[in-house]
Amino acid sequence: MTAPEGPRTYDVVIVGGGHNGLVAAAYLARAGRSVLVLERLDHTGGAAVSTRPFPGVDARLSRYSYLVSLLPRKIIEDLGLDFRLSTRTISSYTPAERDGRPTGLLVGGGEQRTREAFARLTGSESEYRAWQRFYDMTGRVARSVFPTLTEPLPTRDELRRTVGDEEAWRTLFEEPVGVAVEEHFADDLVRGVVLTDALIGTFADAHDPSLKQNRCFLYHVIGGGTGAWDVPVGGMGALTGALADAARAAGAVIATGHEAVRVDTDGRTAEVTHRTADGEGVAAARHVLVNASPRELAALTGDTPPPPAEGAQLKVNMLLKRLPRLRDTSVDPREAFAGTFHIAEGYGQLAAAHAQAAAGELPAVPPSEIYCHSLTDPTILGPDLAARGYQTLTLFGLHTPARLFERDNDAVREELLKSTLAQLDAHLAEPLADCMATDADGRPCLEARSPLDLERDLGLPGGNIFHRELSWPHAQDGTGRWGVETRHANVLLCGAGAVRGGGVSGVPGHNAAMAVLEAGEA
Repeated sequence: MTAPEGPRTYDVVIVGGGHNGLVAAAYLARAGRSVLVLERLDHTGGAAVSTRPFPGVDARLSRYSYLVSLLPRKIIEDLGLDFRLSTRTISSYTPAERDGRPTGLLVGGGEQRTREAFARLTGSESEYRAWQRFYDMTGRVARSVFPTLTEPLPTRDELRRTVGDEEAWRTLFEEPVGVAVEEHFADDLVRGVVLTDALIGTFADAHDPSLKQNRCFLYHVIGGGTGAWDVPVGGMGALTGALADAARAAGAVIATGHEAVRVDTDGRTAEVTHRTADGEGVAAARHVLVNASPRELAALTGDTPPPPAEGAQLKVNMLLKRLPRLRDTSVDPREAFAGTFHIAEGYGQLAAAHAQAAAGELPAVPPSEIYCHSLTDPTILGPDLAARGYQTLTLFGLHTPARLFERDNDAVREELLKSTLAQLDAHLAEPLADCMATDADGRPCLEARSPLDLERDLGLPGGNIFHRELSWPHAQDGTGRWGVETRHANVLLCGAGAVRGGGVSGVPGHNAAMAVLEAGEA
């Protein structure tokens, strides 16, 4: 939809049509506000999109963001979204070699089965009992903290009282998470599986004194009040498509191909200058919501930019003719790949990979995790592909900071991809390449994205999937009532860089909308 020609005043102009901007647009339009969404690209969705990346192949992949945990049910219900999530029956599988034989740890499929898997790997039930105690603790924190994400920011003391568990508070909010991992678990592989949730898109050691790994871990275990990571049925684009539909149905105007280039404000009214293929235009507004990074917000308003952000992941999308057979014959590949398939993510391996990357080298044994969307949700495959047993694989590599790619992005990406897939092949009974599908031009159905690629394609600063380091979910100096406020009274940040942002949650979009509505005059 094209924005009206000439100047016009809206109650709210939203810069960026990613999922958070669409959440805000839908809430505000449903509340009777006039809303204009300006999106630079020719489509909405931002990083939460479904695309057919392989020519001539009928498979719609969640190209960037790919799982959902932090999206509150409240947002789905409030906006009447035609969208659903499907639960994965297996949490994770981690292959290993013990005493010269292939084995692994399968978490899921029922308590008895998980208990037996721990005993088979470690020789006793002590690690499973420790696992239960540890995740009972994180579960209690999840149930108390997750509901606060769509409320005004609590103070640190208020959140501590809400948690109501001093051991849990110390473990997650005060000490490096590595302390708790080492206190609770003895097995190196089990320790690594626990730690991985602290390292998704976050370049940190288990004992980093900044506790940025704790903040990452916290957001990964509180989602939905359970910590479960679900599959978006129809792919991630099904969510953003439903949000765009809800916003338009409520009266919001969504203008794609409109790049916002400047925001001028006196704190009461604002003007947003935007550029299209045909020239520049201006939209006036009482409030401006910026669904972009803090760095982009500063560029739009002319403010001092925040410290540089840096991403630290390799994202790989693949389509296979069939799932590969595993060296560990006790596990069906359809179960192993249905959850999170951990590669080279032992505790010692993760520490070594971080140390090598911190020294400016690619990890010799790059850690990664993989899952198969199509096992839980075959709707993303065309009927012919599904009938022939094709499957998708999504790989997310850790400890690969953007700085490593700066000398030659293409060459480093290719080198890292090769060594990452070699780590997977080490646990397979057949080469992954033998299972790879090909596109209409005969090329393997495989695409890889470095942090620098994500910065170029999506505007993510340094390729950081969270826009900057994740924040604690409580108030700090200058965070404001909802965590979306800026130094300009009528300009709000509703992207992942807001307090309680990061991940596909819609929380910053919801909270920015609530801040506007609380202001009384939009």
